[in-house]
Amino acid sequence: MSRAPLLARRFFDRFEPVHAITYFAPEVRSGLAAMGFTGYWRGYFAARSSPLGPVPAEVVTAIFYNFAAERVHRTVPAVWEVATPAEVLRVREDTAVAALRRCGLSDDSAGVAEAAELAGVAARSAPLDGRPLFAANLALPWPRTPLAALWQAATLLREHRGDGHVAALAAEGIGGREASVLHVAAGAVPAAVIKRSRDYTDEEWDARTDSLKARGLLTAAGELTDEGRALKNHVEHRTDTLALTALDALDDDAVERLFAALTPLTRLVVAGGDIPAATPMGLRRDDLDDDSAHL
Repeated sequence: MSRAPLLARRFFDRFEPVHAITYFAPEVRSGLAAMGFTGYWRGYFAARSSPLGPVPAEVVTAIFYNFAAERVHRTVPAVWEVATPAEVLRVREDTAVAALRRCGLSDDSAGVAEAAELAGVAARSAPLDGRPLFAANLALPWPRTPLAALWQAATLLREHRGDGHVAALAAEGIGGREASVLHVAAGAVPAAVIKRSRDYTDEEWDARTDSLKARGLLTAAGELTDEGRALKNHVEHRTDTLALTALDALDDDAVERLFAALTPLTRLVVAGGDIPAATPMGLRRDDLDDDSAHL
């Protein structure tokens, strides 16, 4: 089965918003706050790391890759004094589903059951090798309702892709803190968004930029050199190639049905307004009017 890696990128733009509502929806924030997680980041680290269990901060820093170690240490493992991972997992799923319902999705909505089934087959058949956060989420019980299953499938798919992206960056000697600088230089996301969300001081940003300049990846003005652009494109292509394996369990007809069912649902989530136009994930929306996988 020969498929272009671009298919994986187009798939990402469709499933990621279904998962990413977890980070932006008021239902999720208020649900975590009600548990006692004061401030956005305590809830974020508790929710996203909960499938791993109460692991040390070093493990979360390594797996999440681009967060400042100091920020992780300020929250992990202290968050588990507030609630257990099992309790957080329950609230994470319940509030994500509530947010999706507010966006107009339901268990009975057209396409939800089919998207959940097909995305679930893809996600649960994807390779585990070297993907710790994906594996931790895969080990969780499978939800019983279609909308919750759709959200869980999207979560698996995004962590599968994310683990592969980390592997591609690490293979090229790009650390997590440098990766964000490279991401900005490529025009994927504004510098202000990354610097604020990932805790960069001006001094650290300049130091990471200088290290990339020393490697010949950035110009004196902080733009990608030809070598830098080639490396960035290679990492993205490799990420797409690794992520494409999540669709191996589906034949072409099933992939087309998945795109046709999922894309209108993603449009509803985006129209809900919770997910900002500029996010650290670098989501693209210019292709969401096309329901076809074009296989």
